[in-house]
Amino acid sequence: MGTTGRGTVHSPQAEFRCPACGEPVATEMRRHKTMGTFVPLWGPGPCHNRECADYAGPEETAADGPADAPAVGTG
Repeated sequence: MGTTGRGTVHSPQAEFRCPACGEPVATEMRRHKTMGTFVPLWGPGPCHNRECADYAGPEETAADGPADAPAVGTG
């Protein structure tokens, strides 16, 4: 009997590519609740190639927030 490994659907270290243009895209982790536990689901992020048909717009960073959000400590 051989071992089959962990049976992971997709390795989080693997590189995803945009299906439309083939450029590398970031890996995103989403959560899926299974039997009361959240399980990570790894998948492709949005494409940020301006020439791509699936272009998602400019990348947002964690420091960027909604423009209409009030500033912390004011008021």
